[in-house]
Amino acid sequence: MEHTADPHVPFSLLPSPNLTSQPPLPLSIIMPSSKRPRISEDDPLTLAIAPPPTESPAEREERLAAEQEAKRVSDAIDDELNKQRISEKKGPKAIKILLLGQSESGKSTTLKNFQLMNSPKAFRSERASWRAVIQLNVVQSIHAILDLMSKAHSSAHPSTSLTNLSNPSSLPNPPLKEYPPLNPEHLKLKMRLAPLLQVEVTLIKKLLPNGHAQLSKLANPAQSLPIQQEISVNSSAGWKNTFSRLMGRNSCDSADLIDWSDPDDPGVVLNACAEDMKRLWTDPIIRKLMDIEKMRPEEMAGFFLDALDRVTSPRYVPTDDDVLRARLKTLGVSEHRFTMKTGSMGSPMSHDWRVFDVGGQRSLRAAWVPYFDDMNAIIFLAPISCFDQVLQEDPSVNRLADSFLLWKAIVSNPLLKKTELILFLNKCDILRAKLASGIRLADYIVSYGSRPNDFESASQYLKKKFAGLLKEHSPERLYYFHLTSVTDTKSTTYILENVQDVLVRDNLRRSALVT
Repeated sequence: MEHTADPHVPFSLLPSPNLTSQPPLPLSIIMPSSKRPRISEDDPLTLAIAPPPTESPAEREERLAAEQEAKRVSDAIDDELNKQRISEKKGPKAIKILLLGQSESGKSTTLKNFQLMNSPKAFRSERASWRAVIQLNVVQSIHAILDLMSKAHSSAHPSTSLTNLSNPSSLPNPPLKEYPPLNPEHLKLKMRLAPLLQVEVTLIKKLLPNGHAQLSKLANPAQSLPIQQEISVNSSAGWKNTFSRLMGRNSCDSADLIDWSDPDDPGVVLNACAEDMKRLWTDPIIRKLMDIEKMRPEEMAGFFLDALDRVTSPRYVPTDDDVLRARLKTLGVSEHRFTMKTGSMGSPMSHDWRVFDVGGQRSLRAAWVPYFDDMNAIIFLAPISCFDQVLQEDPSVNRLADSFLLWKAIVSNPLLKKTELILFLNKCDILRAKLASGIRLADYIVSYGSRPNDFESASQYLKKKFAGLLKEHSPERLYYFHLTSVTDTKSTTYILENVQDVLVRDNLRRSALVT
């Protein structure tokens, strides 16, 4: 039999004249068993991706188009990731900064300052989200005072005491103290402020994702979280996007992301209770109660009771300073990326920066180690105003002593021997106010001795203590030192600009671009 080549058929597909009379080879010989695809009708993945048996031609066409579009999007993402990898390899190496310190040391506030300096538009677009956090800060500050009033009333009337507004079992039973008596007006004021506890529940539900463990404690609408159990959000949970999704708007103006006509807006109740909150905060008997319990909310992050007229106004939008002062405990790792606009001496720079903020609670410190590798610098924040406070996780440990131990662990870690160290002795404004009020540093740090109880003497003493630990455990090593109040935008911006300049110079020196 003679075969004539068909011009439309590739030559390689024509049957060979010598093989036409031979039986075809078994499939097992052509394809080794180890390479044969195994397709089973019982395979769940096969069944899951198989088209429905009753699929119509139109449905098939629609499905194939959707699959093609999904593949296009996937390929575009892969291409973008590959371009980013190539760009990172070719371009200057990113400068990485790790923020370390105990909980409430000012790490998140420092990260906010970096964002405000380098991404101001994005920072200000998040004000709608921070408005809810600030409202929660206000409510929880009032809640703490109401709990203190319940405690004082229980002490004076042990058999007829009012039920604690949050959780009766949460109040401790220490030795009785001599509290000033509350009058009927105080109790009426307390009852008028009771609606704020429901506002607290509403705000917490907005901030926490569905299924969060702390939400189970709010099953009873009449209850609220004890003030000692601060809520926490995971930094990767995207809580900031919750509010913009609820509004469904894409405006960059933060005021446009707030639904001013929402009758359930917590700001409505806050505005209605504003006068009573101011009356509570300025009441001399309440202030005396707080002095007896050594309760000083003005020293804590998230304090807005001195600005109630402004933060409870009907159309309140947070300022930059408000966002810096707002307190929301974060878990996990927050990363902020930006490109520095200018370098040393005003020269244009294209360095990518990455700033990492990791949780400072004792239970989260084991997660620090993986971030020690390949870091250009560590900014260590030590809140020196906390010399008279203890750790919330362990009341037997002084907070300043804990900062000393953390600093010692950092400077003696061999993984960090080539990492630049920058020490922020933070919360200097609070330290200055504490010492001026008569609280003595020597009562908590015996080695301070009879030195003057003023800010200059105390700050220099603490600087020498931290420097001594560095010299003992990492001799001949340089470090950079700053006295800071990171809620002070102007001074912190100046300090961070100097930090950026130092790190750029160091990065260029390592790259042998400058000497």
